[in-house]
Amino acid sequence: METSYFEPYSSTMQRVMPIKVYGHAGKPVLFIPCQDGRFFDFENFGMANAIAPWIERGQCTVFSVDTADRESWSDRSGNPYERIRRHERWIDYLTREAVPFIRDFANRQNGWEGFPGLMVFGCSLGASHALNLYLRFPDLFDRCLALSGVYRASYFFGDYSDEVVYRNSPADYLKSLPNDHPFIAEYNRHKAVICTGQGAWEETWSTREIDTLFCERGIHAWFDYWGYDVNHDWPWWFRQAAYFLPYLLDEKE
Repeated sequence: METSYFEPYSSTMQRVMPIKVYGHAGKPVLFIPCQDGRFFDFENFGMANAIAPWIERGQCTVFSVDTADRESWSDRSGNPYERIRRHERWIDYLTREAVPFIRDFANRQNGWEGFPGLMVFGCSLGASHALNLYLRFPDLFDRCLALSGVYRASYFFGDYSDEVVYRNSPADYLKSLPNDHPFIAEYNRHKAVICTGQGAWEETWSTREIDTLFCERGIHAWFDYWGYDVNHDWPWWFRQAAYFLPYLLDEKE
């Protein structure tokens, strides 16, 4: 598997934000690590091996980045006003710095002048971020694979709420999304898979909540609920990723 490593300095985050690239061609995939994760988790925890066939066949190239969770979602003793704004700066970093980097890399790699969009992929809190990015920026992301996420910000921020918390809480902002909002037509031209197990450590209620909201708004997506033996852990995410990738990478369906 071809790999590349970069250490660009982010003016938004005010530090180096490493990016590791896996692959030589195909659909660009932004991988968001699990809670507090680093760019190397995609490889170190084994997801690179789990989806290696699609990478090695040139069907996708994965770009793995760092999170800022320790300064935001995970910092429960910190000031929630500052925590959520640190998270929003990370969102700005992804959309204004990482995505243009990925776009330029993928264009050079594939000989494209442009591409229809990125896939965003994550597990656990990475899935929460992935679905939020997909919903907020349909001009950038046209595919989403979200495995075992929690999609309500109050799970991490408790009773604290403001406009930035709301902006990062799909279970809240989808409730007020008008049924004729232009984003809905965009979502329905795209593909999203939201999956959870029903075993140990899974918060299945959150996926069901988003499933209901999608149905109410007429948003198309594949919601899948795996068995009561399916736990919140990497071995199951490997199997789920391998199961859903062919659907997400197929441009004809």
